[in-house]
Amino acid sequence: MDPLTHALSGALLARATAQKPQQAKGLNPQLPLRTRIIIGFSAAAFPDLDLALRLIDTITYLNWHQGPTHSLVLLPAWALLLSLLFARLLHHQYSWKLFYLPVCLGIGIHIVGDLITSYGLMLFAPFSTQRFSLPLAFVIDPWFSLIIISGLVLSFLFPQKKSFSTYALLALVGYIATLWHLHERALNIGTDYMKNGAFHSGTVHALPQPLSPFNWKIIIHQDDSFHLTYANLWPHLDDLQSDDTKTAKWQLKKMAATYRPTTKLIWQHHQQFGDDPNNVILARKSWQQPAFEKFRSFSVFPLLDRIEHNKNGICFWFYDLRFQFPELPPSFRYGICQKEGDSEWQMLRQKGLFLID
Repeated sequence: MDPLTHALSGALLARATAQKPQQAKGLNPQLPLRTRIIIGFSAAAFPDLDLALRLIDTITYLNWHQGPTHSLVLLPAWALLLSLLFARLLHHQYSWKLFYLPVCLGIGIHIVGDLITSYGLMLFAPFSTQRFSLPLAFVIDPWFSLIIISGLVLSFLFPQKKSFSTYALLALVGYIATLWHLHERALNIGTDYMKNGAFHSGTVHALPQPLSPFNWKIIIHQDDSFHLTYANLWPHLDDLQSDDTKTAKWQLKKMAATYRPTTKLIWQHHQQFGDDPNNVILARKSWQQPAFEKFRSFSVFPLLDRIEHNKNGICFWFYDLRFQFPELPPSFRYGICQKEGDSEWQMLRQKGLFLID
């Protein structure tokens, strides 16, 4: 999720779990409600401090983003450090122990929010760098954010009613359940296509896409090839969408028109190392070069973008299908290049459309 949505989700959860003033008296002191909400907001923003890795270089950021700061194993340690920091910032007006639970909740809801995107989290760092993902929501989901904002606004307008924040959290759970259902539908479409195509093997993946929770990219990974399609799972879409995507004039409309009804899907077939038999062996060799190890570690669905010949030598450019969207150039494109007459290979980055590229 985007950093602001993360932070707001922490504030919402902090509000929903706050005790009523009369319950907090006596032996159970509590933070003031406003302080608790600010702590939840700040704690939920904390894991994305790893964005600073971008200052080193992009490939380091790509490999370690959503790493140790998003670890369930390290969550208690991060919560302790933040609790001590907050207590110090407030001149020890409150014990650090009062901060610990809202901080844990803030970091925890951040982890859940990223877990349902397609990037993947190192949940068990530092003991394992394996990434886990349940790709249900696109990284920027307006509906997800709107539910959170609505809950916070209503809680602000009616500060005595805790129920609005609770209802918003329940609405989030319901929305995630709906996304899970759509994800299963997308997987079933890929499975049916694989069976009808008489594939001997293959793994089906469904990735959430921008513009609508009904937009999905379905990928079938089979050895060194990918079959993919862009589907819109909105019911009765056949009656609403034109067959001709070229009639769309605006960029967003062109993107939206690419996601087609389930009865009119267009499947694409891509070879990981290209379609030219004369270049496949060399492309595969370039992919395996030690200098390209960092990009290989990052990639889940790597695909050859192009082979570039120039007077200085040759470059094989790759990107990851997770970060390629209709009508836009792929993000995070990296090339492995060899100068003419030189035995060494070098990894290069191609800047993309967005700042993070």
